[in-house]
Amino acid sequence: MNALLVYPRFPDTYWSFRYALSFQGKRAAQPPLGLMTIAALLPASWNKRLVDTNVERLKDSDLAWADVVLLSGMQVQQEGLLAIVRRCRMRGLRTIVGGPIASSVPPAALEADCVVIGEAEDLMVTLARDLESGSPRPVYQADGYPSMERSPLPDLSLIRLSRYSTMTVQYSRGCPFNCEFCDIIEIYGRRPRTKAVDQVIAEFDQLYEAGWRGPVFIVDDNFIGNKVRARNLLAALAGWGKARGYPFRLITEASLNLADDRELLQSMKNAGFTSVFLGIETPDESSLKAANKLQNTRRDLLESVALIQQYGIEVMGGFILGFDTDREDVFDRLVDFIQKSAIPIAMVGLLQAMPGTQLFRRLSGEGRILHDGGGNNTGCELNFLPRMNAVRLVEGYRSVLRRIYACDAYYERVREYLSRCRPHYRPHISFGNVRALFLSILRQGIRGKSRLSYWRFLLSAATRHRRSFGAAMTLAVMGYHFQIMTEQLLKVDA
Repeated sequence: MNALLVYPRFPDTYWSFRYALSFQGKRAAQPPLGLMTIAALLPASWNKRLVDTNVERLKDSDLAWADVVLLSGMQVQQEGLLAIVRRCRMRGLRTIVGGPIASSVPPAALEADCVVIGEAEDLMVTLARDLESGSPRPVYQADGYPSMERSPLPDLSLIRLSRYSTMTVQYSRGCPFNCEFCDIIEIYGRRPRTKAVDQVIAEFDQLYEAGWRGPVFIVDDNFIGNKVRARNLLAALAGWGKARGYPFRLITEASLNLADDRELLQSMKNAGFTSVFLGIETPDESSLKAANKLQNTRRDLLESVALIQQYGIEVMGGFILGFDTDREDVFDRLVDFIQKSAIPIAMVGLLQAMPGTQLFRRLSGEGRILHDGGGNNTGCELNFLPRMNAVRLVEGYRSVLRRIYACDAYYERVREYLSRCRPHYRPHISFGNVRALFLSILRQGIRGKSRLSYWRFLLSAATRHRRSFGAAMTLAVMGYHFQIMTEQLLKVDA
């Protein structure tokens, strides 16, 4: 059987990093890890082909080759996914849809022949057998949460590594916390499950042997959800990296209580972690409590961020506006916090009530849901009725974006981050990095609207932060993406 695995296109958002990727000639930030894992679960006798529409076109010849098409994606990819499903069905091709979107959207809305709800490790044998017999069921639903030790090595042979800026390895699923707005705990549960250390090392070996040298995102919902197992993994990663000259720059997601454990932070540094994404959400403690984000309360948020940065780990922050308890001063407070925290990559979005979450159920009961939402929280559309005047909320959100991504403000945050953090990695010299530097000077320093701010920053990076020059230029390029996206967003919604 010929199985065609297709990944829908992401819309252009802050999360796409589209305008930064072009500096290095990359087409997408990360490969479709879920589909690569599904491919490894399919029968070895099947022929498999993967098309990631973020990096290449889905051709008619691909569809003519296929016996069945398997798609996966998130809710934000729904428009692209439906277009592919409809194209397949016009040709009489059977379609199977899974991934997070299948756990968030009613099966009928996906228009596929089969929908796989939940994690696939315990479902694929049955699904494959039914496909071979020509009698698949309309819906397959996982019974509970499978052990991650059943998850195979992703099939790297299906992608071209050179098209992506970052490789991905999944270590755990689930999160022990109970944030009202989060769909992770609804889909993957509140008891973190992890792969064995040997499994993760095998994935690192596979990437290394394939020739990858660069960033690797440990794509966990919460890397420290189980601290005991995280420590064991970190010890192994430190030894693996040291033996190979630290070929990977490690990135992950975690909760802010990471700042409570200096020993764990040192272990992350020793293992080669250089960045961590934290859901900070808001500096307003009443909003944190109302959203049940209790792990961020009873602490000084700025001190927590600064402590993590002291270990040479860049903090990327997620922030949300639109909580019921937000007051008129929340916009100024958020801008002030972001600037003082020296978080260059500050992802600010409007609250989305995602289907399946506690928040969606509460607001639905209150008659405040407008629609299911599209999964993009960095646009200016609300899918619920907020307590604050909706027009004022969107205006305030736009003002936050305008201020934090203004060149002077952004470069100020980067300089402060470099002063307090001193990143402990130096990007290797490569054609891609030289190309990125050249294009940065051309697009930002010569053609850019904020040339003076750029050259002041470049001079500071070359003199005061020489040891961190590579990190400085990486962040300068990231800033270009944020600035272009902000201009477009403010123009479209003006």
